[in-house]
Amino acid sequence: MRNLLIILLIAAAVFAGLQISIKCFEVFDVSMLPTYKEGDFIVVNRLAYLVDKPKQGDIVALISPGTTLQSAFDRFFNPYAAHYIKRVIAKPGDTVRIENKQVFVNGTPLCEPYIKEAPEYTLQEQLIPDGKYFVLGDNRNNSYDSHKGWLIDQDDISGLVCFRYWSVEYPDVHYTIIPLFVIIVGVFSIDAISESNKRTG
Repeated sequence: MRNLLIILLIAAAVFAGLQISIKCFEVFDVSMLPTYKEGDFIVVNRLAYLVDKPKQGDIVALISPGTTLQSAFDRFFNPYAAHYIKRVIAKPGDTVRIENKQVFVNGTPLCEPYIKEAPEYTLQEQLIPDGKYFVLGDNRNNSYDSHKGWLIDQDDISGLVCFRYWSVEYPDVHYTIIPLFVIIVGVFSIDAISESNKRTG
């Protein structure tokens, strides 16, 4: 009974820790092609920007503009707020413009081998104000992003996209994935039971 209680407490602690630190998302649109495809599953680090700030080139999960389902707990626990996945292009204090199928930040053209195709639109130069970020999708001509006229507050950035743990390109892998928290709980539980047995043996 004591061992079972230890396992349950460890499982609860690990679950709470994972809820606070990471979140998994399924990609539902094509705005980040070719980097992320519709149907991919990604992991977002929610703690990445607690002590740091988003950098140019970071791929972030952000609460979509106009979302009303927000609360003080959105960053950690609310699963209902709609999210976008975009790439940070310009930070507070930067200038950005788009012309001749090229993005310029602070007057310098960006080298962007990751995009699907060059943007077919133009954007007059603008200064990014404090606390705001300019974001674009890698699928430049099929993405609802900052070139449509909105910027994102840092408080609405939910975290840094760390990696893709399952891709639609490899469907067979989907059935062999074991959730990370199960592995962690198993390891910690075995260790806790072993230590408990040593003390009582």
